[in-house]
Parts: sequence; structure tokens; C-alpha cells
Amino acid sequence: MGGNYYDWKPIHPVTLSSFWLGKYPVTFEEYDRFCDATDREKPDDEGWGLGRRPVINVSWDDAQGYCQWLSRQTGKTYRLPTEAEWEFAARGGILSKGFQYAGSNDLGEVAWHKKNSGKKSQLVGEKKPNELGLHDMSGNVSEWCGDWYEDYSTGTQTNPKGPTKGTERVFRGGS
Repeated sequence: MGGNYYDWKPIHPVTLSSFWLGKYPVTFEEYDRFCDATDREKPDDEGWGLGRRPVINVSWDDAQGYCQWLSRQTGKTYRLPTEAEWEFAARGGILSKGFQYAGSNDLGEVAWHKKNSGKKSQLVGEKKPNELGLHDMSGNVSEWCGDWYEDYSTGTQTNPKGPTKGTERVFRGGS
């Protein structure tokens, strides 16, 4: 876990148990069903569009509420991934080919970013997936993780979940 960014150091070994992650970021279409069912206010799309675009302007608490609602609706447990799980999945998991970005060394192949997005979110799944078949892990919008933010540990960890309290939540990906 870790990388070359100033707050992604030191690089350290992490072992994770099995987990599942959605193939695409949660879309406005999916999130709007939650808002309708719970009488919540729908988030602003900044005029970029709804439907299959990734939902934006959602707080960490709103994301948690969506996971809890989805769990009740399906009878399965949904939660935000830990930062370690998110990073492992973005890197391609056990199928990783060591790409710089999630699925390629060419950012434009796998990510919507400031030079190709028109400075707005784009439909999910329009770029090449990573080795695990996950889309938009390196771009489009930032994604919430379940952890509180803290500096990385220097030692080996198993299923790290971050501190039990803090002042900032972790988000990963691109925006």
C-alpha cells in the first residue's frame, strides 16, 4: 500500500481478506432511487447531467446512508471500502500488471481527467476497465472510503481500517 504522492508514504505491505467492489461508481440513477425512497434531497449535478453519470456532491454521511439503505433493500451487506481495499482494487488486485493508472500506463485510456473531460463528470464505464474489470478508478470523480484520514503506517498490516476518529475522511480516485 502506498505510492509516490506526498501523503501515500511510506509504502508498506498489507494483507486483505476477500471483499467485493462495484464495477462502476454509484450513478445518479442509482442514488436518486435512494433519495426518492428516503425523502432525501437529491444532490446537485452542477448542470453536467444525471442518469449514468457518477453521483457527485454527496457527503460521507450520505454515502453511508446509501450503503445502509441498499443493505436493507437487498438483504446483503454494503459498505464503503477501506482505503486499503480501494487501493488494492484500483491497482488490479492479484491480477495487477503494475500499471501507473488503474488499468493502463496511458491515463486517457482509463480515466476522465481535466484534459479530456471538459471539466465535468462523464458517463460511467466509457473508459477501459482495470485488470479486475472495474471502471473509473483513476478518474471521473473522487470516491469515499470508510476510513478516517491518517498518515500511513510503516509496518505490515492486515485488513487496516484506519483510526477510529479523526477530522477528515478518506477519498480516492480522481475528480
